[in-house]
Amino acid sequence: MPRLTFYPTTACQPEIRPAPVQRPWMDATPEGFAYRCLPLNIANAHGWEVLSPMAFEARWTGGPLPQDVYIMPLDDQPMMAVSHFGSGVLTFHVGYLVRTEPGYDLWIGAPVNRPKDGISALTGVMETDWAPYSFTMNWLFTRPHHTVRFERGEPMCHLFPVLRGQLETLEPEIVPMEAAPELRAEHDAWHRMRGQFLEELPSDGSEAQRQKWQKHYFRGVRPDGSAGIEDHRTKVQLKPPVRR
Repeated sequence: MPRLTFYPTTACQPEIRPAPVQRPWMDATPEGFAYRCLPLNIANAHGWEVLSPMAFEARWTGGPLPQDVYIMPLDDQPMMAVSHFGSGVLTFHVGYLVRTEPGYDLWIGAPVNRPKDGISALTGVMETDWAPYSFTMNWLFTRPHHTVRFERGEPMCHLFPVLRGQLETLEPEIVPMEAAPELRAEHDAWHRMRGQFLEELPSDGSEAQRQKWQKHYFRGVRPDGSAGIEDHRTKVQLKPPVRR
């Protein structure tokens, strides 16, 4: 069975969990309509999150020096966020050295679909199948003189393995839709259905209003109702780390 192994490098070991589907901003949408977007749901849960072990606020003056980022603890938990690089970068010590299976890198980046005002997570890809090095998670302030707050237990890093070199094997191309007549016919049928649905949606008592939203992709079916693929999925279920 393929493994993803976390070796603690500090006494403080941040919690690692499978990323959940739920997002507060999606919960706040009317009738939770954001959850009707299956690509969002799959992306939300596509990996593991590392949670901040402490609560703190941080502020950047706009200067280039490390001391131009001020960090203010809000609890008595170990402080794993520092200003190390300067230029408005806030750095988290993740607390683990990660090992992937041979041939796999680790994608390390922002908690997916969790926008944070005033600061943006930076993304890295690391060869974690051989390197005896740990890594940090870095966030870049997007404007000075704005206080950013991280809560204890808030995701500060999202990661998942990726097969090294796979992207380089792909050969992207742009082809006229006329070269794929069956695909063109299916797309045109969907486009007409979509247009009619949106036109009828505001009308009281309409079938579109009763349905509320079209579920073809969510259900994994083509415009005519036939199945798309056998392994279509509507959720991702990852395993939490097991302590050995």
